[in-house]
Amino acid sequence: MDTLHQIMLLCRPGFESECAAEILNHAQQAGFPAYINAKSGTGFALLVSPEGRDTLRLIEDIAFGKLVFTRQWFATGKKISELPERNRVPPLTDVAGQIALRLHRGFCDVELSYADTNEGKALSRFCRSFKPHMLTALKQQQLMSPDSGHRLHVFFTDSAAAWVGTSPVFNSAREPMGIPRLRMPPSAPSRSALKLEEAIHWFFDERAHSALFKPGMRAVDLGAAPGGWSWQLATRGLLVTAVDNGPMDEALMRSGMVEHVRGDAFTYQPASAVDWLVCDMVERPLHVSRLVASWFAGRHCTAAIFNLKLPMKKRYQTVLDCQQLLERSLIRAGIKYRLRIKQLYHDREEVTACLTTGHTLAHA
Repeated sequence: MDTLHQIMLLCRPGFESECAAEILNHAQQAGFPAYINAKSGTGFALLVSPEGRDTLRLIEDIAFGKLVFTRQWFATGKKISELPERNRVPPLTDVAGQIALRLHRGFCDVELSYADTNEGKALSRFCRSFKPHMLTALKQQQLMSPDSGHRLHVFFTDSAAAWVGTSPVFNSAREPMGIPRLRMPPSAPSRSALKLEEAIHWFFDERAHSALFKPGMRAVDLGAAPGGWSWQLATRGLLVTAVDNGPMDEALMRSGMVEHVRGDAFTYQPASAVDWLVCDMVERPLHVSRLVASWFAGRHCTAAIFNLKLPMKKRYQTVLDCQQLLERSLIRAGIKYRLRIKQLYHDREEVTACLTTGHTLAHA
Protein backbone atom coordinates (compact mmCIF):
# COMPACT_ATOMS: atom_id res chain seq x y z
CA MET A 1 0.00 0.00 0.00
CA ASP A 2 1.02 3.63 -0.24
CA THR A 3 2.18 5.34 2.91
CA LEU A 4 -0.17 6.75 5.50
CA HIS A 5 0.53 10.17 4.01
CA GLN A 6 -2.82 11.78 4.84
CA ILE A 7 -4.87 12.61 7.92
CA MET A 8 -8.65 12.40 7.70
CA LEU A 9 -10.31 14.93 9.99
CA LEU A 10 -14.04 14.79 10.68
CA CYS A 11 -15.74 18.04 11.63
CA ARG A 12 -19.06 19.85 11.72
CA PRO A 13 -20.26 20.57 8.16
CA GLY A 14 -19.52 24.19 7.31
CA PHE A 15 -16.40 24.31 9.50
CA GLU A 16 -14.02 22.56 7.11
CA SER A 17 -11.88 25.69 6.59
CA GLU A 18 -11.52 26.21 10.36
CA CYS A 19 -10.63 22.56 10.83
CA ALA A 20 -8.07 22.87 8.01
CA ALA A 21 -6.51 26.09 9.29
CA GLU A 22 -6.15 24.64 12.76
CA ILE A 23 -4.46 21.39 11.74
CA LEU A 24 -2.15 23.24 9.34
CA ASN A 25 -1.14 25.52 12.19
CA HIS A 26 -0.26 22.52 14.36
CA ALA A 27 1.57 20.80 11.48
CA GLN A 28 3.66 23.92 10.87
CA GLN A 29 4.55 24.13 14.56
CA ALA A 30 5.69 20.50 14.34
CA GLY A 31 7.81 21.24 11.24
CA PHE A 32 5.64 18.96 9.09
CA PRO A 33 5.15 20.25 5.48
CA ALA A 34 1.57 19.65 4.34
CA TYR A 35 -1.40 21.03 2.44
CA ILE A 36 -5.16 20.63 2.81
CA ASN A 37 -7.89 19.21 0.62
CA ALA A 38 -11.22 20.49 1.92
CA LYS A 39 -14.60 21.38 0.46
CA SER A 40 -17.25 23.33 2.34
CA GLY A 41 -20.24 21.33 3.51
CA THR A 42 -18.61 17.90 3.26
CA GLY A 43 -17.98 17.43 6.99
CA PHE A 44 -14.32 16.46 6.62
CA ALA A 45 -10.90 17.71 5.56
CA LEU A 46 -7.73 15.92 4.47
CA LEU A 47 -4.25 16.96 5.48
CA VAL A 48 -1.79 15.69 2.86
CA SER A 49 1.97 15.26 3.02
CA PRO A 50 3.29 16.11 -0.47
CA GLU A 51 6.48 14.25 0.40
CA GLY A 52 4.60 11.09 1.37
CA ARG A 53 5.67 11.33 5.01
CA ASP A 54 4.03 9.15 7.64
CA THR A 55 1.22 11.16 9.26
CA LEU A 56 0.66 8.66 12.07
CA ARG A 57 3.70 10.11 13.82
CA LEU A 58 2.16 13.58 13.49
CA ILE A 59 -1.08 12.32 15.04
CA GLU A 60 0.89 10.93 17.95
CA ASP A 61 2.77 14.23 18.41
CA ILE A 62 -0.26 16.58 18.34
CA ALA A 63 -2.52 16.33 21.39
CA PHE A 64 -6.03 15.58 20.14
CA GLY A 65 -7.49 17.43 23.11
CA LYS A 66 -5.99 20.68 21.78
CA LEU A 67 -7.93 20.50 18.51
CA VAL A 68 -11.04 22.68 18.61
CA PHE A 69 -12.78 21.84 15.34
CA THR A 70 -11.79 18.18 14.76
CA ARG A 71 -14.27 15.56 16.04
CA GLN A 72 -12.24 12.51 15.03
CA TRP A 73 -9.10 11.85 13.03
CA PHE A 74 -6.96 9.03 11.67
CA ALA A 75 -3.90 8.50 9.48
CA THR A 76 -4.74 7.06 6.07
CA GLY A 77 -3.46 6.47 2.55
CA LYS A 78 -5.22 6.74 -0.77
CA LYS A 79 -8.97 6.40 -1.10
CA ILE A 80 -10.17 2.93 -2.11
CA SER A 81 -12.69 3.29 -4.93
CA GLU A 82 -15.00 0.91 -6.79
CA LEU A 83 -15.45 -1.58 -3.97
CA PRO A 84 -17.32 -4.59 -5.36
CA GLU A 85 -20.94 -4.48 -4.18
CA ARG A 86 -21.07 -8.14 -3.15
CA ASN A 87 -17.53 -8.47 -1.82
CA ARG A 88 -16.35 -5.23 -0.21
CA VAL A 89 -14.54 -6.90 2.67
CA PRO A 90 -11.36 -8.27 0.99
CA PRO A 91 -10.03 -4.94 -0.38
CA LEU A 92 -10.60 -3.29 2.99
CA THR A 93 -9.02 -6.06 5.06
CA ASP A 94 -6.05 -6.19 2.67
CA VAL A 95 -5.25 -2.56 3.49
CA ALA A 96 -5.95 -3.20 7.18
CA GLY A 97 -3.46 -6.06 7.11
CA GLN A 98 -0.77 -3.86 5.60
CA ILE A 99 -1.36 -1.20 8.27
CA ALA A 100 -1.17 -3.87 10.99
CA LEU A 101 2.19 -5.04 9.63
CA ARG A 102 3.48 -1.49 9.84
CA LEU A 103 2.23 -1.19 13.41
CA HIS A 104 3.54 -4.66 14.33
CA ARG A 105 0.18 -5.28 15.99
CA GLY A 106 -3.52 -5.65 15.27
CA PHE A 107 -6.41 -3.40 16.26
CA CYS A 108 -8.48 -3.25 19.42
CA ASP A 109 -11.57 -2.07 17.55
CA VAL A 110 -12.85 -0.98 14.17
CA GLU A 111 -14.77 2.27 13.65
CA LEU A 112 -16.93 2.52 10.54
CA SER A 113 -17.84 6.12 9.87
CA TYR A 114 -19.27 8.63 7.42
CA ALA A 115 -19.62 12.40 7.14
CA ASP A 116 -22.15 14.15 9.38
CA THR A 117 -24.17 15.36 6.39
CA ASN A 118 -27.55 14.32 4.99
CA GLU A 119 -25.78 12.25 2.33
CA GLY A 120 -23.41 10.77 4.88
CA LYS A 121 -26.12 9.88 7.38
CA ALA A 122 -27.77 7.77 4.68
CA LEU A 123 -24.82 5.39 5.19
CA SER A 124 -25.49 4.83 8.89
CA ARG A 125 -27.65 1.73 8.37
CA PHE A 126 -25.16 0.34 5.88
CA CYS A 127 -22.29 0.80 8.35
CA ARG A 128 -24.20 -0.89 11.16
CA SER A 129 -24.97 -3.93 9.03
CA PHE A 130 -21.51 -4.06 7.46
CA LYS A 131 -19.49 -3.86 10.68
CA PRO A 132 -20.12 -7.49 11.82
CA HIS A 133 -18.86 -8.76 8.46
CA MET A 134 -15.77 -6.60 8.75
CA LEU A 135 -15.08 -7.73 12.31
CA THR A 136 -15.46 -11.39 11.37
CA ALA A 137 -12.96 -11.06 8.53
CA LEU A 138 -10.48 -9.16 10.70
CA LYS A 139 -10.69 -11.81 13.41
CA GLN A 140 -10.22 -14.61 10.87
CA GLN A 141 -7.07 -12.92 9.65
CA GLN A 142 -5.91 -12.40 13.24
CA LEU A 143 -5.93 -8.63 12.87
CA MET A 144 -7.87 -7.95 16.07
CA SER A 145 -5.96 -7.63 19.33
CA PRO A 146 -7.78 -6.52 22.53
CA ASP A 147 -4.61 -5.10 24.09
CA SER A 148 -3.68 -3.03 21.04
CA GLY A 149 -3.47 0.72 21.45
CA HIS A 150 -4.68 1.39 17.91
CA ARG A 151 -8.11 1.49 16.32
CA LEU A 152 -8.89 0.70 12.68
CA HIS A 153 -10.96 3.27 10.81
CA VAL A 154 -13.01 2.80 7.65
CA PHE A 155 -14.57 6.07 6.45
CA PHE A 156 -17.15 5.66 3.69
CA THR A 157 -18.05 8.42 1.24
CA ASP A 158 -20.53 6.01 -0.34
CA SER A 159 -21.01 2.25 -0.20
CA ALA A 160 -18.38 1.74 -2.92
CA ALA A 161 -15.58 4.04 -1.72
CA ALA A 162 -13.70 4.42 1.56
CA TRP A 163 -10.53 5.54 3.28
CA VAL A 164 -8.88 3.00 5.60
CA GLY A 165 -6.54 4.09 8.38
CA THR A 166 -5.69 4.02 12.05
CA SER A 167 -5.49 6.22 15.13
CA PRO A 168 -4.03 5.76 18.60
CA VAL A 169 -6.89 5.22 21.05
CA PHE A 170 -5.26 7.41 23.70
CA ASN A 171 -5.11 10.37 21.29
CA SER A 172 -8.44 10.36 19.51
CA ALA A 173 -12.14 10.67 20.31
CA ARG A 174 -13.60 8.05 22.64
CA GLU A 175 -16.98 8.01 20.90
CA PRO A 176 -17.32 6.81 17.29
CA MET A 177 -16.94 9.79 14.93
CA GLY A 178 -16.55 11.95 18.03
CA ILE A 179 -20.33 12.04 18.46
CA PRO A 180 -21.81 11.14 21.87
CA ARG A 181 -25.15 9.37 21.95
CA LEU A 182 -27.18 11.55 24.31
CA ARG A 183 -30.93 11.56 24.75
CA MET A 184 -32.92 14.70 25.40
CA PRO A 185 -34.13 14.46 29.04
CA PRO A 186 -37.93 14.92 29.03
CA SER A 187 -37.84 17.17 32.11
CA ALA A 188 -35.09 19.50 30.81
CA PRO A 189 -36.31 23.06 30.14
CA SER A 190 -34.51 23.34 26.77
CA ARG A 191 -32.31 21.44 24.35
CA SER A 192 -29.35 23.54 25.51
CA ALA A 193 -29.17 21.07 28.42
CA LEU A 194 -27.53 18.62 26.01
CA LYS A 195 -24.69 21.05 25.34
CA LEU A 196 -23.67 21.20 28.98
CA GLU A 197 -24.10 17.45 29.43
CA GLU A 198 -21.84 16.79 26.45
CA ALA A 199 -19.32 19.34 27.71
CA ILE A 200 -19.11 17.71 31.14
CA HIS A 201 -18.55 14.27 29.61
CA TRP A 202 -16.05 15.61 27.05
CA PHE A 203 -13.88 17.57 29.47
CA PHE A 204 -14.01 15.21 32.48
CA ASP A 205 -13.81 11.46 32.96
CA GLU A 206 -16.02 9.68 35.50
CA ARG A 207 -13.52 10.09 38.35
CA ALA A 208 -13.19 13.82 37.78
CA HIS A 209 -16.94 14.18 37.28
CA SER A 210 -17.70 12.77 40.72
CA ALA A 211 -15.06 14.99 42.34
CA LEU A 212 -16.00 18.23 40.61
CA PHE A 213 -19.80 18.03 40.67
CA LYS A 214 -20.63 17.16 44.27
CA PRO A 215 -24.04 17.74 45.86
CA GLY A 216 -24.01 20.97 47.81
CA MET A 217 -21.52 22.76 45.59
CA ARG A 218 -22.57 26.22 44.43
CA ALA A 219 -22.80 27.51 40.88
CA VAL A 220 -23.85 30.61 39.00
CA ASP A 221 -25.53 30.37 35.59
CA LEU A 222 -25.26 33.66 33.69
CA GLY A 223 -27.94 34.22 31.06
CA ALA A 224 -29.75 31.19 32.44
CA ALA A 225 -33.34 31.40 31.12
CA PRO A 226 -35.20 29.16 30.60
CA GLY A 227 -32.78 27.00 32.60
CA GLY A 228 -31.28 24.18 30.51
CA TRP A 229 -27.82 24.55 32.03
CA SER A 230 -29.15 25.27 35.52
CA TRP A 231 -31.18 22.06 35.24
CA GLN A 232 -28.04 20.02 34.42
CA LEU A 233 -26.26 21.34 37.50
CA ALA A 234 -29.29 21.00 39.78
CA THR A 235 -29.79 17.35 38.78
CA ARG A 236 -26.22 16.76 39.97
CA GLY A 237 -27.06 18.24 43.36
CA LEU A 238 -25.50 21.68 42.89
CA LEU A 239 -27.18 24.79 44.29
CA VAL A 240 -27.56 27.21 41.40
CA THR A 241 -28.03 30.96 41.20
CA ALA A 242 -29.63 31.63 37.80
CA VAL A 243 -29.07 35.19 36.58
CA ASP A 244 -31.38 36.38 33.82
CA ASN A 245 -34.12 38.97 33.31
CA GLY A 246 -36.12 36.34 31.41
CA PRO A 247 -38.45 33.73 32.96
CA MET A 248 -37.15 30.42 34.29
CA ASP A 249 -38.82 27.04 33.86
CA GLU A 250 -41.50 26.65 36.54
CA ALA A 251 -40.84 22.98 37.26
CA LEU A 252 -37.13 23.69 37.70
CA MET A 253 -37.87 26.48 40.16
CA ARG A 254 -40.13 24.18 42.19
CA SER A 255 -37.15 21.85 42.73
CA GLY A 256 -35.75 24.23 45.34
CA MET A 257 -32.24 23.85 43.88
CA VAL A 258 -32.26 27.08 41.87
CA GLU A 259 -32.49 30.71 42.95
CA HIS A 260 -33.56 33.11 40.21
CA VAL A 261 -31.91 36.53 40.25
CA ARG A 262 -33.41 38.96 37.77
CA GLY A 263 -30.50 41.08 36.68
CA ASP A 264 -27.74 41.82 34.16
CA ALA A 265 -25.31 38.95 33.70
CA PHE A 266 -22.50 41.41 32.94
CA THR A 267 -22.81 43.27 36.25
CA TYR A 268 -23.85 40.49 38.65
CA GLN A 269 -21.31 39.32 41.22
CA PRO A 270 -21.85 36.72 43.96
CA ALA A 271 -21.65 37.70 47.62
CA SER A 272 -19.01 34.99 48.09
CA ALA A 273 -17.00 32.72 45.81
CA VAL A 274 -18.75 29.80 44.11
CA ASP A 275 -17.44 26.53 42.73
CA TRP A 276 -18.77 26.85 39.18
CA LEU A 277 -19.59 29.54 36.66
CA VAL A 278 -21.53 28.50 33.55
CA CYS A 279 -22.65 30.75 30.73
CA ASP A 280 -24.47 30.24 27.43
CA MET A 281 -25.38 33.74 26.27
CA VAL A 282 -25.84 35.10 22.75
CA GLU A 283 -23.14 37.74 23.09
CA ARG A 284 -19.93 38.62 21.29
CA PRO A 285 -17.28 36.03 22.15
CA LEU A 286 -14.69 38.58 23.29
CA HIS A 287 -17.26 40.17 25.62
CA VAL A 288 -18.00 36.79 27.17
CA SER A 289 -14.29 36.03 27.46
CA ARG A 290 -13.67 39.32 29.27
CA LEU A 291 -16.55 38.59 31.62
CA VAL A 292 -15.25 35.11 32.46
CA ALA A 293 -11.72 36.47 32.88
CA SER A 294 -12.99 39.08 35.36
CA TRP A 295 -14.68 36.38 37.45
CA PHE A 296 -11.43 34.45 37.77
CA ALA A 297 -9.32 37.55 38.37
CA GLY A 298 -11.75 38.53 41.13
CA ARG A 299 -11.62 35.01 42.63
CA HIS A 300 -15.41 34.66 42.26
CA CYS A 301 -15.16 31.04 41.00
CA THR A 302 -12.64 28.24 40.51
CA ALA A 303 -14.05 26.55 37.39
CA ALA A 304 -16.19 27.50 34.41
CA ILE A 305 -17.86 26.09 31.32
CA PHE A 306 -19.02 28.67 28.79
CA ASN A 307 -19.99 28.98 25.15
CA LEU A 308 -18.50 31.40 22.65
CA LYS A 309 -20.81 32.29 19.75
CA LEU A 310 -18.65 32.67 16.64
CA PRO A 311 -19.02 35.28 13.88
CA MET A 312 -19.58 34.30 10.25
CA LYS A 313 -16.01 35.18 9.30
CA LYS A 314 -12.61 34.64 10.95
CA ARG A 315 -14.04 32.02 13.30
CA TYR A 316 -10.76 30.25 13.99
CA GLN A 317 -9.00 33.57 14.58
CA THR A 318 -11.80 34.57 16.97
CA VAL A 319 -11.17 31.43 19.01
CA LEU A 320 -7.45 32.21 19.14
CA ASP A 321 -8.20 35.82 20.20
CA CYS A 322 -10.50 34.67 23.01
CA GLN A 323 -7.98 32.09 24.16
CA GLN A 324 -5.22 34.71 24.24
CA LEU A 325 -7.40 37.16 26.16
CA LEU A 326 -8.23 34.60 28.82
CA GLU A 327 -4.68 33.35 29.18
CA ARG A 328 -3.20 36.83 29.50
CA SER A 329 -5.72 37.75 32.18
CA LEU A 330 -5.05 34.61 34.21
CA ILE A 331 -1.28 34.99 33.95
CA ARG A 332 -1.51 38.62 35.08
CA ALA A 333 -3.61 37.50 38.04
CA GLY A 334 -1.03 34.84 38.95
CA ILE A 335 -3.56 32.01 38.54
CA LYS A 336 -2.57 28.49 37.54
CA TYR A 337 -5.10 27.25 35.04
CA ARG A 338 -6.07 24.79 32.34
CA LEU A 339 -8.09 26.07 29.39
CA ARG A 340 -9.69 23.73 26.86
CA ILE A 341 -11.92 24.67 23.93
CA LYS A 342 -13.95 22.33 21.73
CA GLN A 343 -16.67 22.56 19.14
CA LEU A 344 -18.96 19.88 20.51
CA TYR A 345 -21.52 17.92 18.53
CA HIS A 346 -24.42 19.84 20.14
CA ASP A 347 -22.74 23.18 19.45
CA ARG A 348 -23.76 25.03 16.31
CA GLU A 349 -22.09 28.31 15.33
CA GLU A 350 -20.16 28.21 18.58
CA VAL A 351 -17.51 26.49 20.65
CA THR A 352 -17.49 25.44 24.30
CA ALA A 353 -14.69 26.37 26.68
CA CYS A 354 -13.75 24.80 30.01
CA LEU A 355 -11.48 26.69 32.41
CA THR A 356 -10.26 25.06 35.62
CA THR A 357 -8.07 26.53 38.36
CA GLY A 358 -7.07 25.91 41.96
CA HIS A 359 -8.11 22.57 43.45
CA THR A 360 -10.05 21.68 40.28
CA LEU A 361 -6.75 21.35 38.38
CA ALA A 362 -6.03 18.10 40.18
CA HIS A 363 -9.08 16.55 38.55
CA ALA A 364 -9.08 18.28 35.16
